[in-house]
Amino acid sequence: MILKSLSLLNYKNFDSKSFIFNDKINCIVGNNGIGKTNVLDAIYHLSFGKSYFNPVATQNIKHEEDFFVINGDYDKEEKTEKVAISLKLGQKKVIKRNGKAYEKFSEHIGFLPLVIISPADRDLIIEGSTTRRKFIDSVISQSDKSYLNHLINYNKILAQRNALLKYFALNHTFNNDTLEVYNNQLTDYGTKIFEKRDAFLKEFIPIFKLRYEAISNGNEQVDLVYSSHLFEGDLNTLLKASVNKDKALQYTSVGIHKDDLHFNIEGHPIKKFGSQGQQKSFLIALKLAQFDFIKAQSGVNPILLLDDIFDKLDEQRVAQIIKLVDDENFGQLFISDTHAERTENAVKQIHQSYEVFRL
Repeated sequence: MILKSLSLLNYKNFDSKSFIFNDKINCIVGNNGIGKTNVLDAIYHLSFGKSYFNPVATQNIKHEEDFFVINGDYDKEEKTEKVAISLKLGQKKVIKRNGKAYEKFSEHIGFLPLVIISPADRDLIIEGSTTRRKFIDSVISQSDKSYLNHLINYNKILAQRNALLKYFALNHTFNNDTLEVYNNQLTDYGTKIFEKRDAFLKEFIPIFKLRYEAISNGNEQVDLVYSSHLFEGDLNTLLKASVNKDKALQYTSVGIHKDDLHFNIEGHPIKKFGSQGQQKSFLIALKLAQFDFIKAQSGVNPILLLDDIFDKLDEQRVAQIIKLVDDENFGQLFISDTHAERTENAVKQIHQSYEVFRL
């Protein structure tokens, strides 16, 4: 799959900008604040229907304008695919494929496989479990539509159960039969989600370890450890056992919405014991493993976005990453950097065609 061209209208800091891309490597270079990352985010937006960096959709509209439009032309499986995303203030965002709008955004997820590696990924290490669950969910959802639907339904029911617990507290009342209805539904969807997360991570973790070993030359032992209440027992039983706690807290305290993925180096949390270079290598290995997994599932080379990849990495690790992507297993690559010369020197080591765009 190849992104042939991109056009932006009133997107972030761009009033109007167009690009014709190289099929292999595209380097977006320029000073800080000039919009390099915004170009990569627009490409991400076309795949996921949202920004990677700013979840507030209207804040992606250029200042003092009232709409944005992103257009992308792709070659996929010997067909031309045109994808457009537009948002006007006061209206719903629209995603179109070949001129036809999607009824549900979820139908689009996975159509344009993509992986981004960015300094913002550090949130996976420093933020709470929600960020890590979103990572797991985004990888599985790109190749499993039923998983995404289960997740949407689980979250709806969870919100309803939490609202009911608040209602009970406000009105000094309680109805166990009504709560049981939500418990059964949460158990149904939650068990399916847990089983898919567990199966995914059993497949994903060895891929991740291989990627980290290649980046670090096998100097450190790393691991991902999945934790879930559902390893302790059936969700329905857990929900019943925690009912008094849930009534006091006014929210649901057990379930797959509390799952976490622990990042370890040499048996210790990387957040506390990993250097900046080790943390960055860990995250890059995580994302390259994501690339491998999605490719294996979809049979398509995902687009790979490398945002500010050279920051906080020593030359040896950069060389290892460049060596890894000098491979026919990778498809189209987009790199952003502040130093044009550094980027060009790095991509010259790759025996592929490339284009440099100076903003």
